[in-house]
Amino acid sequence: MSKNPSVGISIVPIVILIALLAINVYIFGDDAVSGSNQMILIACAAMAALLAISIGITWKHLENGIVKGIKLATPAILILLMVGALSGTWLISGIIPTMIYYGLHILTPDIFLLAACVICSIVSVFTGSSWTTSATIGIALMGIGQVLGLNPGLIAGAILSGAYFGDKLSPLSDTTNLASASAGSELFTHIRYLMLTTVPSILITLLLFGILGFGNANQLDDQAINEIITLLDAKFNITPWLMLVPVAVLVMIIKKIPALPALLVGTVLGAVFAFIFQEEAIRNAGLAYGAEGYLHYIGIMQALYGQVSIETGNEILDELLRSKGMHGMLGTVWLIIAAMTFGGVMESSGFLKSITTALVSRVRSVSGLVTAVTGTCVVTNLSASDQYLAVLLPGRMYADSFRERGLAPENLSRTLEDSGTVTSVLIPWNTCGAYHAGVLNVATGDYFMYAFFCIISPLMSIIFAVFNIKIAKRPETSGETQLA
Repeated sequence: MSKNPSVGISIVPIVILIALLAINVYIFGDDAVSGSNQMILIACAAMAALLAISIGITWKHLENGIVKGIKLATPAILILLMVGALSGTWLISGIIPTMIYYGLHILTPDIFLLAACVICSIVSVFTGSSWTTSATIGIALMGIGQVLGLNPGLIAGAILSGAYFGDKLSPLSDTTNLASASAGSELFTHIRYLMLTTVPSILITLLLFGILGFGNANQLDDQAINEIITLLDAKFNITPWLMLVPVAVLVMIIKKIPALPALLVGTVLGAVFAFIFQEEAIRNAGLAYGAEGYLHYIGIMQALYGQVSIETGNEILDELLRSKGMHGMLGTVWLIIAAMTFGGVMESSGFLKSITTALVSRVRSVSGLVTAVTGTCVVTNLSASDQYLAVLLPGRMYADSFRERGLAPENLSRTLEDSGTVTSVLIPWNTCGAYHAGVLNVATGDYFMYAFFCIISPLMSIIFAVFNIKIAKRPETSGETQLA
């Protein structure tokens, strides 16, 4: 088996993948994620496998790589399915409508984007999870923002910017711990050093959302907003008691209970609270299914796995009060499996390693090294389609290069977070991009240009390296890191 495929062969599948996906999106638009993108990923995985076999790599080795890649994505798939069920029970129980109801009393279009980014930043810091933030408070903020007349892509950009800010800095975050471990940096040293680039990035982001908030919304007049508030009050039993469920989920995450069981508890509590507070809504959901008996049971089951719609007669509100349960997440699950199939072939064939090795061999300066790490993280997110691989693989590949140049490991761990963690959400076929697009019901192509924090972060890391700002040197005799 060839262990060193050439760079020329290695880069072919990535170039063709990006080209075909671009054509596909141009033809299908937002519907590209409904199946055509998946077929492109599978076709490119097959092409990459043929290239690998042609240079002596066995199919069994490639198959093991595919299985390993899909296994890596299994937790994400399970969480995604549970989020589908949670969104259904939180809709029919009145939890999401209650969040929208109170949000409309507090937030205005002018401050909404700024407030959404700040709220998601706080929630994500305490939970350590951009995924949980998006699936809980993010869904509610999407509803509030759309009622206020804001562009859905812009709303999602504000939510994800805040969510990934918290994800980067929280000691509870898996990617924060992974970046620190893979680079050989102590966790809290890594977080303190990461703040040097992360704080300026979020400040610029908040400034942009503050500017865009003024005059950007197709603002509804007070009468239209009051009509929506009245309809919500008429269709649901609005009560602060319903807020206990999302608070319970956030507390569980803060207490380091894994995301999947925490979301499961949130789903079950949503169903229980639906029985307590929204008896009529459950019954109507059962009737919509065409059943005559066991209406409440059928209504809850529909919320968990199928489509539930609450009709109010208001076009804006009707669009928000719909859920597809677990079934609505199957297209995203398909996308993740197809993406991980491609990523598994690229990694097991050695194509990814060949590309990154070629990049390292051409690096001569600190700024070049940081830029190479950034580029590798982005390429890994594009090709391996997984955030964890985009942090772990470059971390292992570049650790020796940073050490040989006398650079402290915090430089590497910071760059991994600034590029590997945050750019994953900008790519439609990456597990993160697919997840957030599915949860927020906004295509990645509609929000990626508004996820300012995720765009600014890798650039900030490169700027610090180019101008030699706070570049930590590996200590010669002392046990402490020195900042340049």
